[in-house]
Amino acid sequence: MLSDNLTTLVSIGLVQLLAVISPGPSFLITAKTAVSRSSGDGIKLALGLGLGTVVWATAALLGLNALFAAMPMLFSAMKVMGALFLLWIALQIFRHAASPVDLEHAAGAGSQHLILKGFMTQLSNPKVVVFFGSVFVAMLPADPSPWMVAALVVIVTLNEVVWYSLVALFIGQAGVRARYLRAKTWIDRGTSVFLGGLGLRLLLSARS
Repeated sequence: MLSDNLTTLVSIGLVQLLAVISPGPSFLITAKTAVSRSSGDGIKLALGLGLGTVVWATAALLGLNALFAAMPMLFSAMKVMGALFLLWIALQIFRHAASPVDLEHAAGAGSQHLILKGFMTQLSNPKVVVFFGSVFVAMLPADPSPWMVAALVVIVTLNEVVWYSLVALFIGQAGVRARYLRAKTWIDRGTSVFLGGLGLRLLLSARS
């Protein structure tokens, strides 16, 4: 029984890790933070993403995905709020694309702001709770024990934090940062267009 539960936890962890690795808003925002500020600041943002994962995973375990299914308007409202948040970030990045980066003052500043930004970025996509809910229903036993539930939340959160911390450490290297600074305007504009596109897609899906 214990071995079956451990196998289930590992399986869910691997499925969710593959979803985390797939590029999306979290990847783009983490990468931009690391390359324009520092790897440390990218890791702070990753911690915020992890806190958002705790919320969505816990919500899925409590049946929020079922509530969304029963109340489609609530799900649509949350998607609209998430879309507006992504569009706001995209606008800010585009507005400041041509602005020079003051690395001396940017690095290490605003830790709480970065954690909150990561947290809000994760919460901006309510489809995460639907993903968790689907995976949990399909792979968890009907009545998981408290230790299994706690272990599951820890696993999916660590997946998020560790992956994006690794992204921040790699992209925040001096060589990568130097290349970014040379092409900052166009990279930031491309990032803003991509994030804006994701926000608009989320907004349109909410309407449908």
